[in-house]
Amino acid sequence: MSAFNLDYGAAEPLVLEAPPGAAVVDCHGPEGIAGSDARRLVAAALARPAHGPPLAAHVVPGDRVVVALAGDVPQAAEVVSAVTEGLAAAGVVGADISILHGPPLHEGRPTQRPGRLPPGAAAFDPTLDTATSYLAADQAARPLYLARALVDADVVVAVGARGWNAALGGRSLEGELWPTFSRLDCRRALALSLARRGRHALPDWKAAMEEVVWQLGVCASLRLVAGRGDTLAAACFGLPDEATRLARAEAEAWCPRVAPAEITVASLADPAAGFAAVTMAVAAAARVTRPTGTVCIACRVAEGPGIIFERWRQGAPLDRLVHEAAALGDPALVADALETRLFARALGDRRLVLLADLDETTVEELGFGHAADPEAVARLVHRAESLVVLHEADRMLPHPA
Repeated sequence: MSAFNLDYGAAEPLVLEAPPGAAVVDCHGPEGIAGSDARRLVAAALARPAHGPPLAAHVVPGDRVVVALAGDVPQAAEVVSAVTEGLAAAGVVGADISILHGPPLHEGRPTQRPGRLPPGAAAFDPTLDTATSYLAADQAARPLYLARALVDADVVVAVGARGWNAALGGRSLEGELWPTFSRLDCRRALALSLARRGRHALPDWKAAMEEVVWQLGVCASLRLVAGRGDTLAAACFGLPDEATRLARAEAEAWCPRVAPAEITVASLADPAAGFAAVTMAVAAAARVTRPTGTVCIACRVAEGPGIIFERWRQGAPLDRLVHEAAALGDPALVADALETRLFARALGDRRLVLLADLDETTVEELGFGHAADPEAVARLVHRAESLVVLHEADRMLPHPA
């Protein structure tokens, strides 16, 4: 009998035992490093990139440099230390180096996880229009505003994580300068476009993001790949396109190939994250779960989805709900409509079972299965003829074998 432990934020891990003869696959993300090892990894990438000049070649003494941290950055304090030490070695004095952190976008409803701000970093506030400057216009002649500190800098070092969002077909919006460092209405416009058009909205976002990078003249890009358990698996430095290409290849370690199973049990990178993380984990798990199978999410999420999601689960047509939310223009309703659209597309006809901090009534009113305790999940797995276990599923993009 095969036994697996799944950490889902409780005092004890979830113990899963599949019956004899069952086909079982246990999927983890890549091993990563932390602390001084992570700092040395980043320093090596900055000093000896695979392609293009090192960080020292991008600056000269007297340059005003802004290190732009886009969203959640794995091992953020160590990454910032490596970058600032590299700049200092190139002759840039500390007074000319600024660290600016843009809060995560968190596609769909915001999670409850705060952005991790390393020492010495200033927080960019997208609600303050005065903190931004006009940069350029997009292809539709709409103005593109960006954090004033980035527009005024002589050199911008862009730092962001390269990850996956299975709910969007794989492409994560996090880790990019745009719209992380733009105005709040740009974030909301992106959410509205995604709610209305789904993945068809991504090309416009990509075009605007690339225009911002080009207009800003970004040549120094540090792309990071998270490892399991909030570690750092890889650091890639160079021109934006090259750094992104290298990081994408490294991030393939989060994309296991798995034969679809009868049951998939998944955890979250942050067990207490919001329901948007549950949607991403469901989307990842559904990719390797048979159309009539069961997805089980084990987490500590305590807050359920919003009213749009609830009305959809009660039988209201999804297209009409999305149209109504878009017409009202309320940002919370639009975010809820986006999450609902992504969730519905991902789950399909599969059954969902939740082991979470949500009460049984809430879960059952949504039409999902409620696991009262870990033993309920263990009993479910014990009867399965095939099982996939996804650790930190909201970071994964598994592929059916």
